[in-house]
Amino acid sequence: MTNNSTTTMAARPSGRRIQVVLVGMAMTLLAAISLSAWAGPMGGMHGGRHGGGMGFGSPERMARGIDRMLDGLNASDAQRAQIKQIAGAAAADLKAQSAARRALRERGVQAFTGPNVDAGAAEQVRQQMLQQHDQSSRRMTQAMVDIARVLTPEQRARVGERMRDRAARMEERMKRMERDAPRR
Repeated sequence: MTNNSTTTMAARPSGRRIQVVLVGMAMTLLAAISLSAWAGPMGGMHGGRHGGGMGFGSPERMARGIDRMLDGLNASDAQRAQIKQIAGAAAADLKAQSAARRALRERGVQAFTGPNVDAGAAEQVRQQMLQQHDQSSRRMTQAMVDIARVLTPEQRARVGERMRDRAARMEERMKRMERDAPRR
């Protein structure tokens, strides 16, 4: 392969590469929306204290997060409204699943803390948790794809830049924490 063809191949993204970038961008888009949803069911700090219950926060809080996410992208009012609708529907669907997650966690605790540890029951709970996670993951992915389709290619590129910047800052922060951590 000549140097010229190598440059052309590197400049032209593959279908897999585009798919990975789109999924990554969509995940970043929904991160602002779903962070409290993730923290609530997983026992995080928010746990539904923001008025929406189940860790999702209020619709107003979610709308502010979306607006912050879209700032700097020159998103139109129509795009903002459409993305808020997509995110709201996804949040409602995920909220509906949270009671099932809580029940599975409780069954898991019971399987490990009873007088006799029931390996079969623990495995059954694990399988059900995997199914629940897969269902939630599919719903989140669909919402992220729907949101990505609302944005223009330029807006998605800008989101990609933000993702790279954020990843670099996070990596630097982790290195700093590791370097500054007390040695034992």
